Amino acid sequence: MNTYFIKRFVAMIITLWLIITGTFFLMHTVPGSPFDEERTTNETIQKNREAYYQLDKPLILQYGNYLAALVQGDLGPSIKKPGQTVNDLLGRGFPISFELGLFTLILAIISGIILGVVAALRHNGWIDYLAMSIAVLGISIPNFVMATVLIQQLAVNIPIFPVATWSSPKHMVLPILALATGPMAIIARLTRTSMLEVLTQDYIKTAKAKGLSPVKIVFKHALRNALLPVVTVLGSLAASILTGTFVIEKIFAIPGMGKYFVDSINSRDYSVIMGTTVFYSALLILMLFLVDLTYGLLDPRIKLHKKEAE
Repeated sequence: MNTYFIKRFVAMIITLWLIITGTFFLMHTVPGSPFDEERTTNETIQKNREAYYQLDKPLILQYGNYLAALVQGDLGPSIKKPGQTVNDLLGRGFPISFELGLFTLILAIISGIILGVVAALRHNGWIDYLAMSIAVLGISIPNFVMATVLIQQLAVNIPIFPVATWSSPKHMVLPILALATGPMAIIARLTRTSMLEVLTQDYIKTAKAKGLSPVKIVFKHALRNALLPVVTVLGSLAASILTGTFVIEKIFAIPGMGKYFVDSINSRDYSVIMGTTVFYSALLILMLFLVDLTYGLLDPRIKLHKKEAE
């Protein structure tokens, strides 16, 4: 393993540890307790804390125990759902959230690139203006507002799609559309701008002079280099999609991680909040690392090895 990968791996571990530490202590500085609303005696509450949740122990000891369990892959028990662990909740909710996020990302990437390429090829034409108007609307309207509009228009006024749950392909359409609009708009604008710049390069002019077909010029020569800025923002876009699913899942009553996360905040279920934060943070850090690796695949001029860079 070369130096680059070692440094990146160490940086990932440190970043994740800082997130874990910051989230842990911030959660415990919030006034109140998960047991504040429990109508039980103080003796029962104390017994629960000492026997199972260890919330009566010094904070630094709780922190050490949490890190030790985390290293073993144990995210702890849910405080508000007795008999269930955070791992159990993740096992039930994450596949649904992942499915929603994956379909959303695929739709956003494909539609965004198509819009951006078409707008660049028809620069300053009505297609360009129409595509960029759609992109501006997509960026301007928050996904929860878009979700409300879609529900009103396509589920209430015109009952084409069902409103809630995640039990069939028809149930997936509205939440995916609501979540994909913003990322699609960002990708479309980046693709258009990058394509306009690439199409003026000398190697594109050379390809045209050689008589290559427009399709080959666009997809083999221009688009590959134009996608570098898109790849750059994919990590942050994926982050916004994954965190955006929390709100969308709540609106559409989707039984994913968003339901558990929002409920855990309301009930101060420390272990669920921590477990969800740690899990998604690790996933997003890994995705950002994969984005860096993708640079080298799209552009051979980008080297990951120190000797090659020199």
